[in-house]
Amino acid sequence: LLYNITSFAVCIVVSSMILIIFVVPRYGQKNVLVYILICSVIGSLSVSCVKGLGIGIKELFSGQAVLKDPLFWALLICLVICVSIQISYLNKALDIFNTSIVTPIYYVFFTTSVMACSAILFKEWLRMSTDGVVGTVSGFLTIILGIFLLHAFKDMDDHKPSNHQTELLEFLHQE
Repeated sequence: LLYNITSFAVCIVVSSMILIIFVVPRYGQKNVLVYILICSVIGSLSVSCVKGLGIGIKELFSGQAVLKDPLFWALLICLVICVSIQISYLNKALDIFNTSIVTPIYYVFFTTSVMACSAILFKEWLRMSTDGVVGTVSGFLTIILGIFLLHAFKDMDDHKPSNHQTELLEFLHQE
């Protein structure tokens, strides 16, 4: 498990550094996905750190000497760093782009990243029944569709597109 966590963390850090160094300067002001992708993948790492810390705290209350384990402290430091980066880039996205665009896209990307992280690190999908997997994926897709519909048709006024709809359509046509 430690090898999986380390490999996953290295992949996340390297991909985030590539985005920050090469993609942000060129596309950060034009495409909302750049900042959101950084927030989401770093966020998935922070969620895995929280899960590890939660297990450590549970073991601490059962009498184990968790505070002497360097992994516990590494997870705590990693969590603080990840949350700081995540908040910083989310604020940058919100400074540049409309909140009604950032929020739903961030929700979808963050949730997708966390689900992928759970599948890779903790193999949670292997322990789920087929019904559980289908239900989870169906629910997630329903939420994505609902968020899209709420934001796409918010403020509809006599078939005249709102600013939110125009921005969303412009964003979709950028891709």
